[in-house]
Amino acid sequence: MASETAPVETPLALSKYSRRVFLKSVLGQSDGGVGFIGRRVVVGGWVKSSREVRKEPITPAVVVAPDAGGHKDVTCVEILQSRLPFFRSILKVLGGGEQRIRDKLDSILPKPPQPSIAILQISDGSCVPSLQVVVDSALAPPTRIMPTGTCILAEGILQLPSMQGKKTIELKADKILHIGTVDQDRYPLSKKRLPLENLRDSAHFRPRTTTVASVMRIRNALTQATHAFFQENGFLYVQVPIITTTDSEGIGENFQVTTLSGKGKIKNQSIRDDAEGVKLEVFKASLKEKTKQVEELKRTDSNKEALAGAIQDIKKTTELISQLEAKEKAQAEKRKPVRTDNKDKVSEDFFSCQTFLTVSGRLHLESYACALGNVYSIGPRFRANRLESKKSLAEAWMVEIEMAFSQLEDVVDCANDFLKYICKWILENSTEDLKFVSKRIDNGVVDRLQLIATGLVENISYTEAIEVLNKVTEKKFEAKLEWGVPLSEEHESYLTDEIYKKPVIIYNHPKEIKPFYTRLNDDGKTVAAFDVVVPKVGTLIRGSQNEERFNVLSTRIKEMGLAKEQYEWYLDLRRHGTAKCSGFTFLFDALVLYVTGLNNVRDAVPFPRSFGKANN
Repeated sequence: MASETAPVETPLALSKYSRRVFLKSVLGQSDGGVGFIGRRVVVGGWVKSSREVRKEPITPAVVVAPDAGGHKDVTCVEILQSRLPFFRSILKVLGGGEQRIRDKLDSILPKPPQPSIAILQISDGSCVPSLQVVVDSALAPPTRIMPTGTCILAEGILQLPSMQGKKTIELKADKILHIGTVDQDRYPLSKKRLPLENLRDSAHFRPRTTTVASVMRIRNALTQATHAFFQENGFLYVQVPIITTTDSEGIGENFQVTTLSGKGKIKNQSIRDDAEGVKLEVFKASLKEKTKQVEELKRTDSNKEALAGAIQDIKKTTELISQLEAKEKAQAEKRKPVRTDNKDKVSEDFFSCQTFLTVSGRLHLESYACALGNVYSIGPRFRANRLESKKSLAEAWMVEIEMAFSQLEDVVDCANDFLKYICKWILENSTEDLKFVSKRIDNGVVDRLQLIATGLVENISYTEAIEVLNKVTEKKFEAKLEWGVPLSEEHESYLTDEIYKKPVIIYNHPKEIKPFYTRLNDDGKTVAAFDVVVPKVGTLIRGSQNEERFNVLSTRIKEMGLAKEQYEWYLDLRRHGTAKCSGFTFLFDALVLYVTGLNNVRDAVPFPRSFGKANN
């Protein structure tokens, strides 16, 4: 007789360091986790929503057993109940109707809480769906565990739902291992869906919402895909500095790094100036009012003493205003030397020289490409741009690459392959989150990803792009459109969304609108640069072949009015063993917008920093 093989139990993914089960390992199964029914697990998460169901009260039969001495054990409640006739008699003597007697007795006798069941929907951030957890009031008071945001760690058995609903499985808790309560009056989230813009001021809590959690999981998958592509294609990962002495693109939109205290003095001075400014405005308003009074007195010609006093008052006020204006002008002049002093004292600063937060890491990467071949880096880049834009941040995450022995055509091919790879990766590995963002945010996200994955791209020069846009008659562009001017978001959007209806690679831009290190073309007017522009988002990649000719690079630095001493180390690469290099900057945050369908980059990063906004 053949022996029967015992069924193999599907393993559950446990957190190695907390011994809890990831909800994704249960709810991510094709059957919704039904195959795990009967398994004992520990789960942890945060309450997204909850409801309470009252249990039918059961009156237990009380059986009192005599003790060894023939006495019965009785409770305080039983003693009180046995004395009810006595209490009623006293209350009648003291006065009061039957209803009042009942009310007073109710207040005296303790009431046991009515038993109930708390039905919680909890999420641990590992997947889109939430797990239903059933907790008896005997285990934990519903008022403690039901508020939205409450953290709970529970142990129990997975079972079929005890009540009819959309869920396919639930956890019946028999142990509560941890409760992290919530101050409901101060907690910013609720059961209702909040607009994304309202969540920006609570960046530390917003990942608990399903939408932001989904966006962050997609962001994580994009990071994985980025590393996978470059590692598979022979690139080395190199960390570039965030603090640099070089204005990497020569644009001047740098955050300066300093430990000098001069700025503190300026700040205090500005507070005093503001106070003086307010006082000056008050006096000017008073002067205006007094002038009206004088005119009124002159018209009536009734009170000469009052008129003389008012005129004298105006004279004093005018003199005071003149003094305050002179003081304000002097203080404005005083501000200038403070900053000059700081410049003069730069040798006393932490680094003994001017330093900035990096705008780009490509120059530093190139130095490693000239030794290691192909290199890439991922990190934050900083631009002190005060313009309000839905697609730019002061602190933005970039993927940057540099390849030795390569030209413009090579780096364009690399950018194209990278985009196709990353879009295919997301389509294959983030299906659940893509379904959610398609339903909640934008139902066109999957189609856009497939558009890039199929490799359909239009290649045009900058000059051709200008010519095509100038032929457009059905739309009037707000931004100026002429050769030598950067294409605006409006222009890029029209090219990709209306004219070509697919990604567009625009190459050979005017030299004035690209960084100084971009290789000059033979026409002397354009450089070997390219932008990859995609529908909805705009520019995703900016790349170039770099100028390897020492004399040409030196001339470009001089033409742009840059301080040559900042770039001596970069010029050294041309002096000693130069090679043709090319690379690109990939706008990581913009890709998150493209993949999720979000409209504002502030919703695509964990902690956004933009002009006037730096919460947390």
